[in-house]
Amino acid sequence: MTVEVAMKDKSIPGRTIKAIDYWCNPFTPETLCKFLEDEEVGHVIKWWGMEDKWQSKSVEQFVRMMDEANVEMAMVPNLQMRSYQRKVMITDFSVEEIAAIVRQCPSRLKGLYGINPYKKMEGVRELEAAVKEYGFIGAHLHTYGFSRAINHRDYWPYYAKCHELDIPVVMQVGHSAEAMPSDLARPVRLDDIALYFPRLRIVGAHTGWPWVEELIAMSWKHRHIYIGTSMHLPKYWDRSLVSFLNTRRGIGKVMFGSDYPGLSYDEALQQLDQIRLKEEAKKSLLRGTALKVFNLNPS
Repeated sequence: MTVEVAMKDKSIPGRTIKAIDYWCNPFTPETLCKFLEDEEVGHVIKWWGMEDKWQSKSVEQFVRMMDEANVEMAMVPNLQMRSYQRKVMITDFSVEEIAAIVRQCPSRLKGLYGINPYKKMEGVRELEAAVKEYGFIGAHLHTYGFSRAINHRDYWPYYAKCHELDIPVVMQVGHSAEAMPSDLARPVRLDDIALYFPRLRIVGAHTGWPWVEELIAMSWKHRHIYIGTSMHLPKYWDRSLVSFLNTRRGIGKVMFGSDYPGLSYDEALQQLDQIRLKEEAKKSLLRGTALKVFNLNPS
């Protein structure tokens, strides 16, 4: 069944720009429970006091929530997340699971292919099929539990395929909230990737914290490295990030994300309204950069 796909026209005071969320976790009752059931992720959810936020929704409910927050589109990865300590998969969603969610509202939800380096060339072929057969529009990487740095050779075939398919790769950079080695995703490691694949569009997620300025430096240096704000509320954004996205160098280089249910749309977007941003910077942050990075046609 396909839910209503048309976005309702709304005029929300202080929030008239439609947003695009570049990273939203699988949110249905069948998928979200996998996070809570895992002891490591469950510990983080409790430690951060997020139990009340961790609520599953049907596709219809989620789209209704998007309408209420003036969110136009959300990207959902078949997240591949592995435990560094226990050496088992925490989440291992299939392409078909996410495609079934996206299929219910294809104009509002888009799939991202989750990279698992242990699949090797089988995974590269699966990535191509996800794009060509299921309509996924990018790739996604959560590297920490795989014990590989983001510039490890095992990822290069995936980066090459993304380059060939002209799709971006979204990856968490900066620290890991779970018991995993954060240094594997230091933003400076993006330098190696971008130098070899200068046209590969890379989104460094979660602001790169605590190495925010390192990620800014990579984004400023490389034309196709972008910064994602997922999982970090605007009131906690590093001052250097706010300054960067509000300047000529930063406009078009930063995009909004939630890592839902880590952040709720209402809370994140309401806080964004309180930051002094130029209109051009705000439009780019909420929508314009994502349209460009994901090759989306504006509605």
